[in-house]
Order: sequence, then structure tokens, then C-alpha cells
Amino acid sequence: MKYVLVSIIAYLMGNIATAYLVSRAFGKIDIREHGSGNSGSTNVFRVLGAKPAVIVFLGDVLKGTAAVLIGRYLGGSYGEILAGIFVVAGHNWPILLGGKGGKGIATTIGLMLPIDPLMVVMILIVGIIVIITTRYVSLASIVGVTIYPIAMIITQKPLEYIIFSLVLSSVAIFKHRSNIERLLKGTESKFGQKKITEQEGK
Repeated sequence: MKYVLVSIIAYLMGNIATAYLVSRAFGKIDIREHGSGNSGSTNVFRVLGAKPAVIVFLGDVLKGTAAVLIGRYLGGSYGEILAGIFVVAGHNWPILLGGKGGKGIATTIGLMLPIDPLMVVMILIVGIIVIITTRYVSLASIVGVTIYPIAMIITQKPLEYIIFSLVLSSVAIFKHRSNIERLLKGTESKFGQKKITEQEGK
């Protein structure tokens, strides 16, 4: 029963749509109807600027961290694993917003923090290098989530956490499938590029 409770709490926490709330507060818009249509900090940055984007990023990180800590308190290691999976599910497919959410990268970073902070630092460093060298935020996200399970295997983490990382990585890559297609075509928008089509990322 405690694992069911953890899953429900985490999913509902994931439904706290930071990008939607911030875009309403700062721009009186629904961010899902602008830019790429994605409910995440990168799209908020392109549409509304740096300050709202930072708030969105930190909010999404915080809910990931909080969900895992609650999961750990209520259900130990399995509780935090379930919380991590369901908070991302709630962010990506929020029932309160008709299933139209974000891609879960900031939330994934947040949920990883209490589990393995050193892993987060390593992945963030790699991601920043990718952004600086290519200016593709999506590529940095894809590289980061690809490295995650590989690093877990190399460092010989417990099997349940390796499976956990594979699930999170698979979900993130699935959510970035349109970005991958545009990267291969050379049509993906770069960081700081404001003008993008309304259908990009949908």
C-alpha cells in the first residue's frame, strides 16, 4: 500500500506544471501554445526570457528532489525509485493539463540529486560542454540521459538502480524523438535562437 501511495503522491507532484504557471504569471500565456509547444524551461527561455526560464528550471528540479525524498521516507530505496519514475510521468503526461507536459530533463536532474549527486555533477558538466560546443540544448539532454545508465553500469550500482536509470533514459529519449529527427536533418533550433516554428517539438 505504501508504494501505491508513493506513486500517487509523486505523480501528482509531477503534475505541478511550473512552466504553465510561470508563463501565466509572467506573460499571461499558455506556454504550450507558443514556441515549440513544450512545457519546459528551454521553451520558456525562448518565449519569455531568462528569468522565467530559471524559475521553471529550479521549480522542476525541486519537485523531482522533493518527490524522491518523500518516496525514500515512506518506502525506502524502492520508494524513491517509484517516486522518481512517477514524478517524471506526472511531469511528462500531467492529467491536470490533458496529458500535455514537458520532457522531464530538469525533473530527472532533481530526482537524481538525493540519489547520486556526484553523478548529477558529472552529467551536468558533460551537458554544459555539449551546449557550449554545439548550442543544442536537446543534444545535451540526449547525451546526458544516455550517459546516465552507462555510468551506473560502469560504477556497478545495484541492479534496481541500473534498471531505474534505463527507464528514465528511455522515457527521455522517447520524449526527444522529434528533436532527434530535427538534429539528423540539421533543422533543430540552437540555444538563444528565438525564431522557431509553432509546430517544432510537438
